[in-house]
Formats: sequence, C-alpha cells, structure tokens
Amino acid sequence: MAQPRVAVIGLGSMGLGMARSLRRAGMDVVGTDISAERRALFAEAGGAIADSAVAAATGADIVVCVVITGGQTEAVLFGPGGIAGAMPSGSVFVSSATMPPGQARALGLRAVEAGIGFLDAPISGGARAAEAGSMTIMSSGPRAIYDAALPALEAMGKRLFWLGEEPGLGSAMKTVNQLLAGANLATACEAIAFAIRLGLDPKQVDEIISGSAGNSWMWGDRISALVAGDYTPRSAVDIFTKDLGIVMDTARASNFPVPMAGAALQGFLMAAAAGMGREADASVTKVYAQLAGLELPKAAND
Repeated sequence: MAQPRVAVIGLGSMGLGMARSLRRAGMDVVGTDISAERRALFAEAGGAIADSAVAAATGADIVVCVVITGGQTEAVLFGPGGIAGAMPSGSVFVSSATMPPGQARALGLRAVEAGIGFLDAPISGGARAAEAGSMTIMSSGPRAIYDAALPALEAMGKRLFWLGEEPGLGSAMKTVNQLLAGANLATACEAIAFAIRLGLDPKQVDEIISGSAGNSWMWGDRISALVAGDYTPRSAVDIFTKDLGIVMDTARASNFPVPMAGAALQGFLMAAAAGMGREADASVTKVYAQLAGLELPKAAND
C-alpha cells in the first residue's frame, strides 16, 4: 500500500519534529510555515517546502495543522487563503493546536459541511518527543477519519488514543493535561527558587528531586535543564497563559472550580507582565529570583 502524502502546516518547535518524523517513516511530506527560517530548517533536513498553506494542502491525503491557537487553525481552514477548497476529496485535516473543546467541536461541524474529514488531535510530549516520533496524541472524531489518519499518527506518536466520535473530546483531554502541566511547572519553578533561597545547591536539589516523590515530567524536562544553565525555550510563557486561560474558561463554562490552575496562571501572567512572554516557560523561576534577589544558574554560554 502506498504511503500517504502529508502536508504539515506550522514548522515550529513541535511541527518541525513532526514533519521530520513523518519523513523518516517514508512518507511524502511537504511543509510550510510563515517563517522563512523554519521552512529552511525543514528544507535542510531534505523536506519539500511550499510557499503557502494552500500549496502544501493541494494533493495531500493528510494535512497536519500544528499552529498555536484555535483561531489560527480556523484561519488555515476557512480564512482568506484557507485550504478548505484545496484539500482533495477524502482527505483528512488533523487539528493539533490546543484550543477550547467547544471551538474544536464547532470547527469539526464546519469541516463536515465543507466535505472535509476533521480529526481533533492535540499532542503532548514536547519538542524532543516530536523529533523522536514518540508523542502522545489524543484524538477524537469519526472512527473512519481516525483510521484514515492513522499512518501519519503512528509516525508521529507512540501513545495514540481515540477518545470517541465527537470532535472536542480530544481537546477536552488536552485541557486536563494542560491543567496538570501548568500547575506542575509553576510549582516546580517555585520549588527550585525556594531551594536556592534556603541555601541549597540547585544541582544537588535536582539530583534528589529527580529520584523522589516530588518529581514530575515538567521538573525533569524544564527544571533539570535550567539547573544545568540551559534556558533554551522548549515552550514559551505565553503558551501557558493561553493554555491555562483555556482551562479557566472551560472550567467556568462547566461551573467547576479549578483553584490550582488559577494560581498557576497567575505565575505565568507575572512572568509575561515582566516582559518574559516569549522566553522559556520555566522563566517563572526568574520572577521569584527577582522578588527575592536570588542568583539562578548561569546560562551555558555566559
């Protein structure tokens, strides 16, 4: 059976690794991004590049959209220069942006009206998992659409979940994940700053926490890097102000209290207000350092 032709729209920190993983699986992949620099990075890896989303989607069996917001996803599909009219009959649109569940449901309905197969498929695992093809992918949508997208999903992820026929269930699961991820990271940033304030060696703190009950995925991915002087953005502060905002809005609409998410959101908003919105999300630690006059580990190139 011939491999599908896949278009990847959005070659950012996640999309670039996903596109490379699809190529390694032997698929015909074309990528596009608004950034010429990101397009060049994929071209350097041997990937085919399109100058626009429409050009990338034309002739594609599967379109994987890895932009940041639901609004951007809607624009890719239905905005000026949108791809809805360019996608071939029977092709599948895989929506991987983090967005409110209700917005994913609405996009799914609109896609059906346009004759497009729509899969709500948010992702998790970070840039390294995207590069390794080992992401977690939380999908929902008609089972036939999921099955059609499966070759691409299997190339990009190792933990694949189908949550049901209705678009929006995948985004609901991602909302729960982001509540935990945001609260875990905000707490980890607070903890490492507190440890430094108490006079502890951050490297030794990292060694101890990494094998103790207080450990978390976010500690290992973000705080261990910070302690080593690596401030490379794996995701930005602004991403968590967006994602935790989605958590808060979704919870309010459900009449459900999420106080831990609210407290975490304030930490990221403080960092954003301090001008760190585009810096690494672990920069919340810098807010505590500024408040308490602490010296954080130096960046590796300092």
